[in-house]
Amino acid sequence: MDSFKTLQDEISKALVSTTRSASHIGAADISFQRSLNPEVGSQLDAQNARLLLLAQRLLENAAASSDAVGPKLPDVEAIDANWRGVVDVIDSLLEKADTSLDEYTGVVKRLSPSAEQTVTNARPNIADRKHIAKPQLQFEHVPTNDESGGFRPLMSSKPHAKIPLEECLKTFKDNRGREQYPHPYQTEIETYDYPSSVYEHAEPIPYPPFESTTATFVDTPEAVAAMLAELKTAKEIAIDLEHHDNRSYIGMVSLMQISTRQKDWIVDTLKPWRRKLECLNEVFADPSILKVLHGAYMDIMWLQRDLGLYVVGLFDTHHAARSLGYPGGSLAYLLERHVQFKAQKQHQLADWRVRPLTEDLFEYARGDTHFLLYVYDNLRNELVAKSDFSNPEKNKVGDVLQKSKETALQRYEHPIYDSELGLGSMGWHKLIMRFPTQFTAQQFAVFRAVHQWRDKLSRQEDESPLFIMPNHAVFSIARAMPVDKAALFNAIQHVSHIIRAKADELVNVITKAKQDGIDGQELNDVLKAIDDMKLARRAEFETPKKPLQPPVVPTPLQAPLLGTIATATPATRAPASRFWGKLWHAAQERPMSTFSVDLALPLPPLTAEIFADTNGVSAIAIPEAEKSKHTFVPKEDRPQADERTDLFIVKQLGGKKRKRTDAIEEKVSTTPALDPMHDDEIMIDHEESEEAIRARQKAAKKALKKQKEREEAAKAASLNCDDEPAFDYANAPSILHANDDQGKKGKKDKKDKKKKPVGFSPFSGMTDAPKGLPRAQKEKAGRSRTFQS
Repeated sequence: MDSFKTLQDEISKALVSTTRSASHIGAADISFQRSLNPEVGSQLDAQNARLLLLAQRLLENAAASSDAVGPKLPDVEAIDANWRGVVDVIDSLLEKADTSLDEYTGVVKRLSPSAEQTVTNARPNIADRKHIAKPQLQFEHVPTNDESGGFRPLMSSKPHAKIPLEECLKTFKDNRGREQYPHPYQTEIETYDYPSSVYEHAEPIPYPPFESTTATFVDTPEAVAAMLAELKTAKEIAIDLEHHDNRSYIGMVSLMQISTRQKDWIVDTLKPWRRKLECLNEVFADPSILKVLHGAYMDIMWLQRDLGLYVVGLFDTHHAARSLGYPGGSLAYLLERHVQFKAQKQHQLADWRVRPLTEDLFEYARGDTHFLLYVYDNLRNELVAKSDFSNPEKNKVGDVLQKSKETALQRYEHPIYDSELGLGSMGWHKLIMRFPTQFTAQQFAVFRAVHQWRDKLSRQEDESPLFIMPNHAVFSIARAMPVDKAALFNAIQHVSHIIRAKADELVNVITKAKQDGIDGQELNDVLKAIDDMKLARRAEFETPKKPLQPPVVPTPLQAPLLGTIATATPATRAPASRFWGKLWHAAQERPMSTFSVDLALPLPPLTAEIFADTNGVSAIAIPEAEKSKHTFVPKEDRPQADERTDLFIVKQLGGKKRKRTDAIEEKVSTTPALDPMHDDEIMIDHEESEEAIRARQKAAKKALKKQKEREEAAKAASLNCDDEPAFDYANAPSILHANDDQGKKGKKDKKDKKKKPVGFSPFSGMTDAPKGLPRAQKEKAGRSRTFQS
């Protein structure tokens, strides 16, 4: 470990130094230096050749772990010509990374029995797979890949049935109008009651030591019968499968592991009589036996498809881990957490068709179920401890059991190819959404044609589509649209023996699709049609029911108005605001997953209360904080100018007092009384002292004098307006650019941030926004950057 850390540090330092040197070289004028000094040009050519050789070796090493073939880069010009080959290698590596992530998250389960196992011979030899005889050719029921109807259950009998098998074989139409068979154990699973032990805390039962025990290999009908007799006596069993799909179109269950509290079995499911394993339904469908699986979504359908087996009473530990909020959901994580068993993945790419099984593969397969019941005990106890059985929202046990039932109700269907829309597990739509790209109409037509041709050939040869041609090769053919075999082999790089034999046929398919694509469909139009169809289906099955509105009983004041509205022509009213116009109306047709905020505001319902009116004022309630605190006085009811004295008028909403001085000078005693309802006018008390009256009168005289002075000044200014010089627009201060004019007076004003701008500044504050990053290298006038020191 220390040596690896040292090597990693050395590589990091070398990369940093190389990156810095490359940056300095890139900043110089290479062309100028080459023309100035021929010796520099020779050295540059030598370094280019060295870098190309290193890049070539990197591509070859990367392509060795993928299905792609590294391109040849003889010179600098070859990079542009072979750039697609580089992209193919990277695409292939990304596909492998995606598969590895699926295995890490628990979608694909591959574990090692112990941490001490070496990694020798861990990677299977891909070339050896071609020499393994296909076991499916020896099956009593050879798989057919071209069935288009519903999948008929493989069962000949139905143990532990509540509904007879004959009733379960009646077909129905799915939402796409296809004929399907129902799940034969649907009623039994939906009405299943888990045993009381699932809801109770109990001490975990220890597992037998892994090192001192072994598993029984079941490869004969007699061994199956003996195993079945022991399984019937158990209360809980653990099940897992090993699946192979590289040399088969639909794949095949290659191995089945079953464990009880005391014993492990490994069942060979590649025997010609594999359909006889249907007898295990006596245990798998037994409601008194709990079946524990991890990530059973695909296992449930594989058991139906290959062996005719169905599971009643499923407990999926993957759902339990998610409900408990574990940071990981894979079986490897659960084993390490609860068993301290460090699982390895060196056999994740093993070919499970190999017979006889090697010791490593045998122990690896056994480790999948040997500890699973003990893991279940720990998960159950944690779920019980964190559950509130009186509150359905906090009942974690019930949530896990419900999700396990939903998993057990999954039903296998034949993979039907949709060439038009590409929907389904084998269609092109899923692939093109996974790796978004832009195609012309011709390229899109070639893409669909090649994808369909690959699927058809895979069904005929009973091979995996990825074995015949990887996905990145389909994209490469669509981009290049080769017209002969040489161009075809150069475009896809990876050439399997099947493609080589069918090359002429594939070229004809490409040529025809290219011709048809001249007036063909555009990719974006087809994708939009698919989205519209999905939205229509979703709206059909998820249309919310409108709540019933209680009838509104109008009051006597509302009745005439409501009658007028009812008799008038009804106006068109949208259910939501039209603030965004046609733009939002058109955008609503897009998938809702593309929007994070709903911009259409729902309008309030039109009720009778909205139209209620009292004395011309709407009857809609106004919050107390918004109501005026003063009574409005009509103009005609206000006192005339000759009746006013020096009254103090108080501004509404708590403003300052202002003194009215336009009243004539009279004694306060002669002022007529005002209406007591005029809350915004405050009368002076008539009984106040004479000194206060004289003081107020004196203040009023001063205010009246100042007012007269202001009026005389304004009158004089109006008389002299003809002598005022013309307005100088050129020298006048700018209103919109007041700050700019100020800035010309000196730098001192610019630095004074507290100084307020003169005039109107509509763009003030615009520069407060955060600035973006500058360009890495700006263009500057003057000397060439070649001579920069």
